[in-house]
Amino acid sequence: MSEANSGVGRISREQRGNLWLLGLDRAGKRNAFDSAMIADLAQALGEYEANDELRCALLFAHGEHFTAGLDLMELTPKLASGGIGYAENSIDPWGVNLPRRSKPLVVAVQGMCWTAGIELMLNADMVVAADNCRFAHLEVLRGIPASGGSTVRFPQAAGWLDAMRYLLTGDEFDAAEALRMRLVNEVVAAERVLPRAIELAERVAKAAPLAIRATLQSAFLARDAGDAAALARLTPTLLQLIRSADVTEGVMAMLQKRQPVFKGC
Repeated sequence: MSEANSGVGRISREQRGNLWLLGLDRAGKRNAFDSAMIADLAQALGEYEANDELRCALLFAHGEHFTAGLDLMELTPKLASGGIGYAENSIDPWGVNLPRRSKPLVVAVQGMCWTAGIELMLNADMVVAADNCRFAHLEVLRGIPASGGSTVRFPQAAGWLDAMRYLLTGDEFDAAEALRMRLVNEVVAAERVLPRAIELAERVAKAAPLAIRATLQSAFLARDAGDAAALARLTPTLLQLIRSADVTEGVMAMLQKRQPVFKGC
């Protein structure tokens, strides 16, 4: 996989048509997140947000493991001195701090997927897991709570009892359990996890980008501000998009029985 831009050297980047493939690239440390890796992923997501050619991002990992979580040896002193901020035009990979991404994200996970890795999944729109995955929220065994969104999103996805079973114990669970708890969309053989995730991302990238953004914005608004706020925006958004060239293209493609080619306008 070619690397288009290495940033500070923790996240590989490849543009493949309208796809933006981002790889956690610290395999020698089991892709544990140090401050440089966090900054580079935030920068890469900012690049994705700013580039209109890119319609879907796919986050995967180089090496055997998705991530061992946070590199607490490196991060603890920085967190104790006031935390870690994000550079201008970066996007928080965990969607805790504003601004948040407005375009879709697919995640492919394999091997070890601990703590911050689960929280990356919970902030994604689709997740494909390898059948060899091992998940764990170990934070309470290190003296801290999960702080990348799982205390909110894990119960939303899995229900209170299942979420607390793992958030409060630090116990490990496997890919079948992750699928049962609706943390992932699919479980596939390890060699199929990246190809399958690319298939899904390519399908998203072929859809109308304005409609994709509007769909995400509506879902995010419902989650953040409640159903009523999201429902109130549905008709105004539809009336705004109905005059777009992409709607004309979608209708013509349907009538002509062909695949649409959307321009994002």
